[in-house]
Amino acid sequence: MKRRDFVRTTAAASMAPLVVPRHVLGGAGFVAPSDTVSVGIIGAGGMGASNAAPLAMSDRVRITAIADVDMGHVQGAVQRRLGSDNARGRAAGAALEDAYGSAARFQDYRELLAEVDDLDAVVVATPDHVHAHAVLHAMRRGLHVYAQKPLTYTVAESRRLAAAAASTGLVTQMGNQGHSGDDGRRVVEVVRAGVLGKVHEIQSWTNRPNGWWPQGVPMPDPAPAPDGVAWDVYLGPNEMQPYRPGIHPFGWRGFVGFGVGSLGDMGAHLVDFPIWALDLARPSRVETRHTPWGGGDDRATYPLATVTTYRFGGAGPMAGAADPGGEIDMTWYDGGLLPPTPVQAPDGFELDPNGGVIFVGERGLLIHETYGSNPRFLSNEPGTDLEAEAADVPRTLTRFDDDVGIHGGVHERNWIRAILGEEEASCPFEYGAHLNEIMLLGVAAMSAGRPLEVAPDGTVTNHSDGASLLTRSYRDGWQLPDID
Repeated sequence: MKRRDFVRTTAAASMAPLVVPRHVLGGAGFVAPSDTVSVGIIGAGGMGASNAAPLAMSDRVRITAIADVDMGHVQGAVQRRLGSDNARGRAAGAALEDAYGSAARFQDYRELLAEVDDLDAVVVATPDHVHAHAVLHAMRRGLHVYAQKPLTYTVAESRRLAAAAASTGLVTQMGNQGHSGDDGRRVVEVVRAGVLGKVHEIQSWTNRPNGWWPQGVPMPDPAPAPDGVAWDVYLGPNEMQPYRPGIHPFGWRGFVGFGVGSLGDMGAHLVDFPIWALDLARPSRVETRHTPWGGGDDRATYPLATVTTYRFGGAGPMAGAADPGGEIDMTWYDGGLLPPTPVQAPDGFELDPNGGVIFVGERGLLIHETYGSNPRFLSNEPGTDLEAEAADVPRTLTRFDDDVGIHGGVHERNWIRAILGEEEASCPFEYGAHLNEIMLLGVAAMSAGRPLEVAPDGTVTNHSDGASLLTRSYRDGWQLPDID
């Protein structure tokens, strides 16, 4: 591979589809079973380092190139792992240090996609607003993609990625790691088996953003970009604007234009299991109530706390005995707000303030924490032991043979095994984009300031320009590419 001059034009990046990866010799998306998978990391610090670590520790993966607007931040992510107080953390740091040290480095991921010939796949772990652009360019090159949640910044982008995955047949995975965990899969099995009876209501909540990133605050004053930060690349599809402290490297999730707030972050974990278990299609109605926007009419940051209500027309065929045969309501709480304490709860009962889900069925409740952990049952009838009934429910969903757990890389390694043709991807875009769209309809309702009525085909029917709530504008040179 030849490295060209570091500074390249946007037009040059559009040549990426002409670069022929080695797997093209065996057909689009082909990787020989005996091969290691050559992976590029787009957004190599922060969450990208968490995704890259289990790949770097695998002898089936070679990290060939990395791209990040701030290599100092990337180095910090490696050093923090090297200084971990546990052996696995230090091992992850050492693997990352070796892998990143031998990988080609770019500040602009468009250069990585245009110049690195020896690639099979990429991980995309940038801020939310860049996901769709990076993913579609990678897929246009015929590369398999692991994309962090939320999958996209807008509903329209989510639909574009789903269509691209369907047309290319590439192996895709959304980075909601709980989808590969045993706990969440057990929740889905128990609900579908009818332990709760027919399920007619869902409640879910998270403590985010409390203490994680800023929301409900005005935009900081402009300042010079730190040395080594490629701010123009960081802006991506966003309009040109000055650097402002607090956005990079972590606070971006709360800033309008860069992230999609708490629902986009934790909804991918907490809304996932209800949508999956009940096989829910698009909601017919969505409304978000919230505290004031940060910056008032300027909408600099998302509200500090929200409550979003969804109305679904009914469960799908995979819901099994949980199908109520009618409408299902789902309510989302964030910013530290919690659902009411269940009337069936004994004295001293508390919901985990960090996050959780309540399935409300005709026979009782199933309450679990984030990722499906610590399930508890509350029966509507004295003497009915729902927990014992749940223990007798047989396994019907695949479990992944990996002892590292959901935070240790089972989701990433499942993606690699799927690329090698050994198993199915846990959360491909076929499902991930659908889940993502439902999450982002709540964000769109917040932006609209009134309820959205949604047709089965996804059209917003009660706004004069409903399509504008589902998309965004793109800076010149950053439009989304078509997938031929």
